[in-house]
Amino acid sequence: MTIELPILITFVGYLVITMLIGIIAYRATSSLSDYILGGRRLGPGVAALSVGASDMSGWLLLGLPGAVYLYGVSQAWIGIGLVVGAWLNWLFVAKRLRVYTEQANDSLTLPDFLENRLEDRSGLIRVISAFTILVFFVFYTASGLVAGAILFEKVFALPYLTALLVGGGVIVIYTFVGGFLAVSWTDFFQGILMLLALIVVPWAVMNELGGMDQTLTTLGNMNAEKLDFFHDFSLISGLSLLAWGLGYFGQPHILARFMAIDSPKSVPLSRRIAMSWMILSLIGSVAVGLAGAVYFADAPLDNPETVFLALANAVFNPWVAGLLIAAIMSAIMSTIDSQLLVCSSAITEDFYKRWFRPTAHDNELVWVGRFAVLLVAVSSMLIALDPESSVLELVSYAWAGFGGAFGPVIILALHWSRLTRNGALSGIVLGALTVIGWKQLTGGPFGLFDLYEIVPGFLICTLACIFISRMGTPPSTAVVLGFRRMESEL
Repeated sequence: MTIELPILITFVGYLVITMLIGIIAYRATSSLSDYILGGRRLGPGVAALSVGASDMSGWLLLGLPGAVYLYGVSQAWIGIGLVVGAWLNWLFVAKRLRVYTEQANDSLTLPDFLENRLEDRSGLIRVISAFTILVFFVFYTASGLVAGAILFEKVFALPYLTALLVGGGVIVIYTFVGGFLAVSWTDFFQGILMLLALIVVPWAVMNELGGMDQTLTTLGNMNAEKLDFFHDFSLISGLSLLAWGLGYFGQPHILARFMAIDSPKSVPLSRRIAMSWMILSLIGSVAVGLAGAVYFADAPLDNPETVFLALANAVFNPWVAGLLIAAIMSAIMSTIDSQLLVCSSAITEDFYKRWFRPTAHDNELVWVGRFAVLLVAVSSMLIALDPESSVLELVSYAWAGFGGAFGPVIILALHWSRLTRNGALSGIVLGALTVIGWKQLTGGPFGLFDLYEIVPGFLICTLACIFISRMGTPPSTAVVLGFRRMESEL
């Protein structure tokens, strides 16, 4: 892209606003609960858009439009799976998790909740859970930092290292200063910006091409397969795409928003807002890919994932283009900041406070959390120094790792009083190992090993939780009564 002053001013202005939000949130952060969960006072709108923005990442503006641009609407199946999974997560997890985490000794993190919910005095499930979260998220965050660096590199012609430090530095600063409130408030505005961008760009491009009907007709004449939902569709590929929805039940950065909603009564409204945002955004993302396939038919893009970027630069004036390009950075930032905060929470609450300083006061813990953000960010940046680093391959199944390791455990912890510590622990370990091991396999009978690894991981985790819980000593009376109290409050 050609660097134009209006693009630079608009983009930098957006980054300055996110920094100001961090400073405002700093003034509202006085306790560890504030820093980790915003004091459990997120309104339904902020919670809803924060869930969506932290979930979708750059995939919504880069990955999905690029896949649709290249292969057509058949790539939208993953979006259908995500919508179903997200809706079920809001329906069956959100309200129960909000109530139960507060009842279970005001648990601030998932490892904290599992330890209190299952009455694990050994601390083993907290350590294993926190370690799993840290390992997956360090690599996941590194991937996002690479994506942000590439965006800065392409837009402003910066050297890769400079782009990495600038992009990562902005995210780290407002997360370091403002904690959960800064992350959630910025996610709220980023979610709005992402949605507007995904509506405006395809509408403007299709309007220039003669309208939606004319655009689709042109695309059909060029390549009818791109309008075929079932092109190159098989049972394994279909299940793999739809199975992405299973990942929602175990994503710590998404579940943290459920824990932070101001009241269980806010969940239904928040769910409606979140699902409306998600459906409209996914439709817009698919439309960007289709519009780009027609617009750039005579001059195909070298990198399909830059289709949104290329359309914004080609169709809009530099001022608007700068704002639309900021939407891509929004998508990347909104996920990285959430991941940094979850890692910070794990270090502060699940390691430092649990094992080293149980009597630490809130101010000390908040600052430990802030420096934990720096520690994780630096670790991720070291990995991200090489954009071709092989360790980033782990990110391709981080979503599956969280879904397979934590999804069934969270569902059963909220809906089954018979779940035990040993059952949950075996499920987390076996689910994660299954995901990692399955990823290394290919082919097999009927192409079974090509199935997305979240499916066997989720299944093995579920079976392990149920079987080990049934085989062992039943939960104590106190654990069962706690479960009944949660249900009675619902």
